[in-house]
Amino acid sequence: MTAIERTECKALIDEAVKAGARKKKAAELLGISLRTIQRWDTRPEDGRKGPISSPSNALTPEERAKVLEVVNSPEFASMNPWQIVPTLADRDIYIGSESTIYRILRKKDLLTHRSNIRPKKHEKPKELVATGPNKVWTWDITYLRARIRGIYYYLYLIVDIFSRKIVYWEVHDREAEELSSEMIAHACEQEGIEPGQLTVHADNGNPMRGSMMRATLAMLVVAASFSRPRVSNDNPFSEALFKTLKYCPAYPENGWFESIEQAKKWVGSFVDWYNHIHLHSGINWISPANRHANRDQEILEKRHKVYEAARIKNPDRWSTQTRNWKYIDCVVLSPDKKEEANGLKKKAA
Repeated sequence: MTAIERTECKALIDEAVKAGARKKKAAELLGISLRTIQRWDTRPEDGRKGPISSPSNALTPEERAKVLEVVNSPEFASMNPWQIVPTLADRDIYIGSESTIYRILRKKDLLTHRSNIRPKKHEKPKELVATGPNKVWTWDITYLRARIRGIYYYLYLIVDIFSRKIVYWEVHDREAEELSSEMIAHACEQEGIEPGQLTVHADNGNPMRGSMMRATLAMLVVAASFSRPRVSNDNPFSEALFKTLKYCPAYPENGWFESIEQAKKWVGSFVDWYNHIHLHSGINWISPANRHANRDQEILEKRHKVYEAARIKNPDRWSTQTRNWKYIDCVVLSPDKKEEANGLKKKAA
């Protein structure tokens, strides 16, 4: 036990004693005897000197250097000692046991990747800014339970991040790359997407980034963006929409659908409600359909006039300005850290 650890243990025991505990019991909880604590009071430093001389069977400096040379060579740099030792033995070479090599590597702080190959790092997606409808879409697939346990229907759903409108959806009985590709093509055709106009963001699953999907996006001249593996925050708009869908009061009370036809019918009614009736908090309580059709600015201006008229009529009821009905002119997906920090500072101010 190091001197720092001893000091920490003594401090914990002293604190327990002040609180009314017995020193012996407090020491036992830490796995230390009372005699050891008493010895630390008179002699805080470890009096043991350790071995004075090296073991007679220890490797010489030359042998240690040879081990390091071998394990760091291009042939063995990507292998661990359990692979290196038998490989050398097959060549009638012995430089040390696996445990010996591990000790040498640990002492040299080489228990990491020694080769130039490094684990792939998944970088955060680039910031995407939508200044109008049909600039940036995100899409994902979610499960809809069938009545039979273990059977699911799959909801493919595309949302426009600027307007929050569900621009396209389909329900299928399986996840497949060809279904995803066809869905994107149909959605672009329905929305009249021009080449180079749109960026589509999705997760990392095969239906999202398979070769067929990539070919479809290239043919449509649509840019692709992908989340990092197992990072749901990289696709927040789709994740939030799925939560709204499954926590909707109209969602089947038993949590499952009798048939795929029933699932399609229910999703259709949900999408109609979500797009045309639901007032979305993220776009200042405008329905996604109105914002997608660029009617939101007019609606917000009208609301502002109503509030201003109410304030003029009863000024004593308003201590500050009226409610903020400001038009939201852009929406950002995966904001840069600096921009995010600036936004938080402005919000705090």
